[in-house]
This record gives sequence, C-alpha cells and structure tokens, in this order.
Amino acid sequence: MTLPDCITIEESSPGYPIYVINHASATARVAQHGAHVMDWTPAGQTQPVLYMSPDATLEHGKPIRGGIPICWPWFGGHPTATDMPMHGFARILPWELVRADASENHVAMLFKLESSAATEALWPQTFRCHLGISIGAALEVSLMTENLSDTPFTITEAMHTYLTVGDIEKVTVRGLANTKYLDTVGERTMREQEGDILFDREVDRQYESTGGVIVEDRALGRNLVVNKLGSGTTVIWNPWIEKSKRLADLPDEAYHGFLCVEAANAGDSAVTVMPGGKHVLLTQVSLPSIV
Repeated sequence: MTLPDCITIEESSPGYPIYVINHASATARVAQHGAHVMDWTPAGQTQPVLYMSPDATLEHGKPIRGGIPICWPWFGGHPTATDMPMHGFARILPWELVRADASENHVAMLFKLESSAATEALWPQTFRCHLGISIGAALEVSLMTENLSDTPFTITEAMHTYLTVGDIEKVTVRGLANTKYLDTVGERTMREQEGDILFDREVDRQYESTGGVIVEDRALGRNLVVNKLGSGTTVIWNPWIEKSKRLADLPDEAYHGFLCVEAANAGDSAVTVMPGGKHVLLTQVSLPSIV
C-alpha cells in the first residue's frame, strides 16, 4: 500500500509498526497493534490532547496505556471467565491497515480485524470489525462490528479515551448532571450525579447517557468537547494515587495529568448484533476554539 506523504512508519520493535502523521491540521501516531490512536495534537495546541503514559508497554499481546484503546467484544472483565484478557482482545491484536488517505483538512485511516483461530479461542463468534480514524482539527474514531454468523451475538465495548489535562483537581466535566450512574469504586452502587463532575478522589463511573460532555480544563485554559454516537454509556475514570501506584505501566503521579472519557456500551447498554447486522460506535474529540 502506498501511504500519503504525511504518513511515515516507525517500529518500536520488530513487527510493531507505528504510523506517524505529520499533517498541516494535526500530528498523531497510530499503532497497528490494536489499531490504537496513541497521540493527537491539532495545529495550534502546545499540549497533546490525548495522554500517553511514558511507561506504556509497546509489545505484542500487551495493551497500550494511553491514547484510545479499543475495548471489544467485552468491556471490563469477561462476564464468566476470569482468565480471559481484560477489556477483550481487540486492543491486544494486530489490525490490518486497509486504506490511508490525506486531504487538505484531514488524514483518514481504515483498519480491519476479522475472526480467526486466535479470536475463536477467546470468543467463538464470526465477525468483522472496521475501525475508521479521521485526524485533523477534530479527532473522530468509529468502530463498526459486523456479525458474519447465522446467530445473534452480544457485545459490550468502549473507546477508552485518555485526555491530557493540566491538573485533574482543576477539571470540571459538564453534561451529566442528574444522570444515573454505576459507581464501581468500592461496592458497586447506583447513584445519581448532582451537578457537574469534580475530582478529588478515585472516580470510576458508568453513566447512563447517550450524549456528549464538555471537559473544562482550567489549568491548560481549554475546553475539550467529547461527542459520541451508538453509545448508551459514558465512562468517567481517573485512578487517583493508590490505583496509579498499582499500575506498572503508569507513573505514580500521572493521575494528575489525564482523565478518561469513554464512549461505551456496558451493563444494560450491551448491544446485540443480529446475523448479517452491523453496529457502529463513534467518538469525536474537538476543541471549540479551533473547530
């Protein structure tokens, strides 16, 4: 495949290609492993919009800490088997780059993952997934699931988006007031959000929401708008200090500098895809001052 001039390839290790995008509208990196958007910085921004852990593991079969991991075909732990990979297998397998194009305003990439002997050992379904990525002044990532079998299957999923923030204690998330959510810190408990979301402790919540949010970052002086389609759950996550210390691929103090806002389908929002059917999950991140 001939790549546009604005895309080059680097390998952090043999057989682990990373596509490096240098376009007038944005810079970015996308790993073939997991079809994983690692970095994205739109033109005019001095700080990246996506957060990548400096201790991230770039190895075959290992998830990448930061950017946008694709959690699929299950979100969180496997519902019945504790020995299965956390958050499914899409983020720990290589995807095929099908197409890459560049225009004046953006770069578009399309990746594919299909059922194989490796996936059937983990999940006995026949499927095809396409991941579309649009990199420009806004970042858009869409995941299409196709059921190629003759029986329905059910998935949970998420785009586990890590956003760079200046100081988590100076961040406000707007758009989820009065929304019910599952609080998974400690005993799993259903609650209702009172006002906007502020951060002074570990937060791991699954909101029943189909709409977008605004992340107000007072430390960096910018707002991030996170919109989505095909999603019934918005996950808000920051590990705070104790969990950060337990994550080997994340520096102990890194929690100050990121927030995860995830377009997801979890719990009651699980998606059943009929034979021959398709489902699309999409997330978009933008900065209103430049889009």
